[in-house]
Amino acid sequence: MVVSCTRGWCARFMDRHQSALNFALLVVGYILYLLIGAGIFSAIELPYEQEIRRELREAQQDFLSNNPCVSEARLEELLARALEASNYGVSMLGNDTNRNWDFVSSLFFTSTVLTTTGYGHSVPLSDEGKAFCIFYSIFGIPVTLFFLTVVVQRIMAVVTRRPVSYFHRRWAMSQSKLAAIHATCLALIIALLFLIIPAWIFVSLESDWDFLESLYFCFISLTTIGLGDYVPGETHSKEAISHPTLYRLAITIYLLIGLVFVLVVLETCCELPQMKRLSHRFYQEKVKELDSETINIINSDQLSETSDHVTNHIPVIPSVSEQAASLQRDNKSTPYSAVSVSPTVGNKLR
Repeated sequence: MVVSCTRGWCARFMDRHQSALNFALLVVGYILYLLIGAGIFSAIELPYEQEIRRELREAQQDFLSNNPCVSEARLEELLARALEASNYGVSMLGNDTNRNWDFVSSLFFTSTVLTTTGYGHSVPLSDEGKAFCIFYSIFGIPVTLFFLTVVVQRIMAVVTRRPVSYFHRRWAMSQSKLAAIHATCLALIIALLFLIIPAWIFVSLESDWDFLESLYFCFISLTTIGLGDYVPGETHSKEAISHPTLYRLAITIYLLIGLVFVLVVLETCCELPQMKRLSHRFYQEKVKELDSETINIINSDQLSETSDHVTNHIPVIPSVSEQAASLQRDNKSTPYSAVSVSPTVGNKLR
């Protein structure tokens, strides 16, 4: 008896709080996903970090042994200064070939700031630039989000909603199944046009990149992660690309257009009926009961609306006195006229 009551109570509790339980499981699952990812990255990258640190120590000791006139403190001071400048986008290696703040480079910087990509390879150096960056981003980021939303919705009307509606009418296929097929095909096409093909182009233009690094840069950029470890145009010399300014401008255009179409794919996937049904399990509350006060308010509103509706449509019946007064007014308004009797009728009456 006790076991059956407990099971019944648990069933009622889970049915009543199903969305809250699903949301709690989602939070726990996401935290576990973060922890698993952190563990895998630590296991993969920590040995490489230790190896690089060991090589740097050996190189430092080798340099000091071959140059006894240089003290270790002065060398560390020089390295610290060089690393600090590198964090601001100024490199000691081939510094005359890189200009971070000409107009096209500044345009590339503003696009990465407003799209929240933020490579970090070039940052404002002056206090005035930092203050303007704050002011510029406060207004620019919301405007950019609004702009991207409008552009994405207009493109989706052409590449998503119209094709799905057209083939749904033509093939009489289930709209949910057709939408899933369309989203898959669209994702593959966008991946080919904005990930695979650009990666091969970067392999031919960037001498230090292989295909994986180029694909990594395209994906990190178009998803607005923007780690900044790979930035095109930062490693080549003047002889590698004849028009570096045009190259940087083309990269800026590619990143903006690619970001728009990646958002189109994400929005298309979010509008799938399967995704909507899945998301409803986490935030759609099943309203089964309302409190008595809310019910009374709703009932009183419905009764008042019903009474008003009936009053407006039922004709008003006048009282007896009103009818008598109306007849009197009608008799007064119509004068009495005697009926003329014909002579023939008069003779018969006599």
